[in-house]
Amino acid sequence: MCGIIGISSDKDISKELYYGLYSLQHRGQESCGIAVLNEDNNINYHRGMGLVSDVLKEKELSNLKGHTGIGHVRYSTSGGSHLSNCQPLAGVCRRKKLSIAHNGNLVNHDYLRQTLEEEGFMFQTSIDSEVILYILSRYYKGSIIDSVKIAMDYIKGAYSLVILSEEGLVAVRDPHGFRPLVLGKKGDKYIVSSESCSIEILGGEVIRDIEPGEIVLINNGEVKSYNYRDNYKEKQKTCIFEHVYFARNDAIIDKVNAYEFRVKSGQILAQEDDIEADIVIPVPDSGIPGALGYNKESKIPLKEGLVKNRYVGRTFIKPTQSEREIGVKLKLNPLTSVVKGKSIVLIDDSIVRGTTSKILIDSLKKAGAKEVHLRITSPPVKYSCYFGIDTPKRSQLIASKNSVEDIRKEIGADSLKFLSTDALMKAADFKNIFCMACFNGNYPIKPMVEED
Repeated sequence: MCGIIGISSDKDISKELYYGLYSLQHRGQESCGIAVLNEDNNINYHRGMGLVSDVLKEKELSNLKGHTGIGHVRYSTSGGSHLSNCQPLAGVCRRKKLSIAHNGNLVNHDYLRQTLEEEGFMFQTSIDSEVILYILSRYYKGSIIDSVKIAMDYIKGAYSLVILSEEGLVAVRDPHGFRPLVLGKKGDKYIVSSESCSIEILGGEVIRDIEPGEIVLINNGEVKSYNYRDNYKEKQKTCIFEHVYFARNDAIIDKVNAYEFRVKSGQILAQEDDIEADIVIPVPDSGIPGALGYNKESKIPLKEGLVKNRYVGRTFIKPTQSEREIGVKLKLNPLTSVVKGKSIVLIDDSIVRGTTSKILIDSLKKAGAKEVHLRITSPPVKYSCYFGIDTPKRSQLIASKNSVEDIRKEIGADSLKFLSTDALMKAADFKNIFCMACFNGNYPIKPMVEED
């Protein structure tokens, strides 16, 4: 997934980049970084492994003075979780400084990387973002917009980009619009971010979404918009998982409110259900809106039955399976006084590998729960995502080769139901703008190599 931000102003913006990244921490917790263009047109940057508050301290920010800059929080998909893969990436081309931060995943990066290596390019990282940087530099002839358009002819897949150059701040969204990118303003300051929360927290106002296939150049308080190709119209396919799980509750992406979507998903799930239970319990935090909707529709009392350790990040985006399992145990603990002797409807947003569900159900039953009926406010995740979610192999997905009943037995639930794909579309007001390949296998761009 990852989170990106860019700010263009006539004043120093290092602190605002920091606060903006802090608000995007939910999108990536492995590493982070900031790059700024200073008065001498040099790019200074600092990157490191860990959370924003640990990597970007006062000392580091004091060395990052500049009026234009970009930032990144990383959740690794292509490439491993290593210091060399931290972003933003920076380089020099024809004596011009360039830095990029990337959210998404290229489906043809292996082919492009091999081609560049055969031409003599030497890579410093194992991430697809470096491929984009090299293609930009290769075709740069004095106009960053022209080189971006050429690069977009080559790169295929999901990419929202913020690019820092001497010509200004550039924001780019791929022609399908897989990953979100929002434009906002505060006074004479322009902000682009993965989510609207960064703009609002900085005291700005959201102007609009960057459109699929749009390139935006911001310089000297002026915003210019360019189309990738004047005659090129791609069908929009925003990632539905942004609304199911990744985005913050306060995010509005492509005119869909994440919180309202999640509440409505819970309501529809309850409409399709006939279970009798004592209480509804959400899996915090992403299951809470769905549980509110389920509670509203079913009239079953809503209770807090799982206590969350606020100092543990999102377990789904931990880089290894063992870390995810330990993270679940550290993160959520049952409230015995609430769950003991009760028949529970447990609400969660999704089942990907099944790790979290199995551990939670086991812990609730050990705490004395009589029954645990698991309800999921999205369909079964059956197919790999190649556009930015870390599920590259179908074998890792519990629903890929198992029926709902098989999954129920595996995770130990007394019953299990998922939201249907039709109901998911209903929750999104039937907007036909989503990629749902993880649910139905209909990929907007065919992967070059599909994993079993």
